[in-house]
Amino acid sequence: MSSWGRLVRHGGDESGAASVVALGLVGAIVALAALLAPVLGVFVATQRVANAADAAALAAADVASGAVPGVPCDLAAGVAARNGATLAGCEVDGPVATVTARSTPFGFAVEGRARAGPPGWDG
Repeated sequence: MSSWGRLVRHGGDESGAASVVALGLVGAIVALAALLAPVLGVFVATQRVANAADAAALAAADVASGAVPGVPCDLAAGVAARNGATLAGCEVDGPVATVTARSTPFGFAVEGRARAGPPGWDG
């Protein structure tokens, strides 16, 4: 009898088949996590840049209103930098400050814009 006949008669040798399947599943999960990590990181960075823009706009508006001494856009740049972003734009119109902050996590440009000042100010 050939060796093939013995394998068929005894049900075949499938030892280790589950290990191969498990290894494939683990590899697929690791690959999926590696692809999703930068995307999820960009979502987190979007919130950080939005927070940096909010804080920078509030700081610039405080200077514009006279509550804090200094130059509005200079203070806004410092606050944005302390929050991990760079100041991309700053406009002051009376007591209202509009600020744009930017960051580049994982090679993606992320931008946040915020306005601070008294409500209903038309300028």
